[in-house]
Amino acid sequence: MEIAGSVAVVTGANRGIGLAFCRALLDRGAARVYAGVRRPEDLTEPGLEPLLLDVTDHDQVASAARTVPDATVVINNAGIQGGPPLLGDGSLDGARRELEVNYLGTWAVSRAFAPVLAANGGGALVNMLSVASWRANSRFPSYAASKSAQWSLTNALRLALRDQGTLVVGVHVGYVDTDATTEVPGPKTDPAEVAARTMDAVARDEPEVLVDETARKVREALSGPLDLLYGTA
Repeated sequence: MEIAGSVAVVTGANRGIGLAFCRALLDRGAARVYAGVRRPEDLTEPGLEPLLLDVTDHDQVASAARTVPDATVVINNAGIQGGPPLLGDGSLDGARRELEVNYLGTWAVSRAFAPVLAANGGGALVNMLSVASWRANSRFPSYAASKSAQWSLTNALRLALRDQGTLVVGVHVGYVDTDATTEVPGPKTDPAEVAARTMDAVARDEPEVLVDETARKVREALSGPLDLLYGTA
């Protein structure tokens, strides 16, 4: 689809990958970019339209869809990581919160904006996923589970929205250089690269983005030897 002239909504847009998505959309000629944030006062990036949007708040999600009735691109980027260890004692509240934001939040926003996209010719719905959607992970088990659920949801949305002409895109990547990965060693992908590759995919009507080599290898392993998926995590 054509990004130039589009009207876009990005959730979790005040920093990191979400902010990179907003910048990329503006750079490629989007007419307006609505930055979904929980605290609009935290948004300082010029050129963006602040949009009060906590993806776990039903009223705010519904209000966002009414506020942007001409949306043609919706990017579900809002996500958190902070669940409990896999084994041992302790509360599972963090895991529930990850599911609420990463999975149910994506579902809520997608459901609210689906008729908006349909009314505007189909457009594009982009879900920010992860290699954790596919790879078993004993360090961050609840995050991986929430991303697996989000990937399944993305596939279901692709089927459900096909007839209305909506392109549904799943974006997969390994570690990205954001505040959430400051304590993680090793190479990380620049958020700007995630955004650029995603914009390329939307422009080419491609349903899946494998941003880095990690994503490509893990995706290949889904139909090959299982060592990468179920070996060390």
